[in-house]
Amino acid sequence: MQKYSIIQSLNLPEYKIERIIKQNAEEIHFEIRAYKRKKMICSGCGECHTQSIHGFTKVVVEDLRLLNQRVYLHVIKRRQWCPSDGKTHVEQIEWLETRATVTKRYAKEIYRLTSITTNQEAGWYLRMDDEKIYRIDKAILEKLFEERLNPTPVSKNNSVDEVAWKKHHRYLTNVIDADEKVVIWNAKGRKSEVLDKYYKSLGEKNCLAIESVAMDGAKTYISSTKKNATNALIVLDKFHIVQKASNAADKVRRDELSKARKNKDAELIALTSCKQRFILLKKKKNLTERQSLSLNKLCKINQPIYRAMLLKEDFLQVYDFENVEDAEQHLYDWIDQALFSGLEPMFEFACSVLYKMQYILNWYKKRISSAISEGFNNKIKRLKRMAYGYRDIEYFKLKIHQHCGYLNPKRFSH
Repeated sequence: MQKYSIIQSLNLPEYKIERIIKQNAEEIHFEIRAYKRKKMICSGCGECHTQSIHGFTKVVVEDLRLLNQRVYLHVIKRRQWCPSDGKTHVEQIEWLETRATVTKRYAKEIYRLTSITTNQEAGWYLRMDDEKIYRIDKAILEKLFEERLNPTPVSKNNSVDEVAWKKHHRYLTNVIDADEKVVIWNAKGRKSEVLDKYYKSLGEKNCLAIESVAMDGAKTYISSTKKNATNALIVLDKFHIVQKASNAADKVRRDELSKARKNKDAELIALTSCKQRFILLKKKKNLTERQSLSLNKLCKINQPIYRAMLLKEDFLQVYDFENVEDAEQHLYDWIDQALFSGLEPMFEFACSVLYKMQYILNWYKKRISSAISEGFNNKIKRLKRMAYGYRDIEYFKLKIHQHCGYLNPKRFSH
């Protein structure tokens, strides 16, 4: 009766406990074997054979805890000759992977735990080596990847961005389904050839079905999208465009600060120091009263910064129009002013705007942005910091899908 109750608790149908090998406060070891009536499935061909049993072998695997004790199963496996290849194979067990050291359900719990913490912390909690945690987690993620992400999921509205995974400009390109808000594809690098691989994985028909792609304006991503997704509307992200306008104005501030230091102009140095840079980066309407006074004083004593500030504020109005025609005319007028402003940073930014004008104006046709990519980038950076970096790039890509995509156990059932 005691053995029957234990086997019921273990939930292993068609298996019986032969004996309890070892038991203490920390762990318990069971020796189990299948009932004779249980059909043996050959691990070589996956079929059931009528030949007699050739012999037995034993494997030890860890299972879910029972009453806070670590459970080890000493499973007696049957061996049988297979007529398909003429070799002897052990039986295949549905709740156990071949050459596994843990049961499938325990591996699932490990995978769920590593989705919310690091492998090192999971290993400490489960009293297991973190290298073993890594191997189990990676094996499950690879299997789930083949089930859910091969072939690549098709999406109509995408967001493309890169994130650093290592020092010295080592990047990953991530493609996000803007409708489902999940990472659907990633690869090492940020060249156009990298994004070409994504479009190739979709196929020509699915590429033509893509409606829009939001990005930060990288030429490599633009060229790849224009070549492969010919029907897609390329939309430059509003946040990045505004950021570049602010950076151009800040570049003028830095140039003027450098000149002030050479001329030893203490008043101008105080107004253009790094502590004051946020005054130029913020919108004029968002400035505090004290910041507004400082800006007005700065504009009075320095004409280049005054012109840069006016140009930045004027450019930001491009997103305030009701129709694309008015926005386009405003951009042309602004470009003329910037080109003849005599400010090199504004000149360079105006050339960039002129080259990518249509992609900026596409925002009026499709209100999509890569803000979701920036949000996921923060999650990916946090994931990388928690683990103190990843040596295995393929595993890191899988972890991104686990935390931000279709491999996330919180969002999608296993």
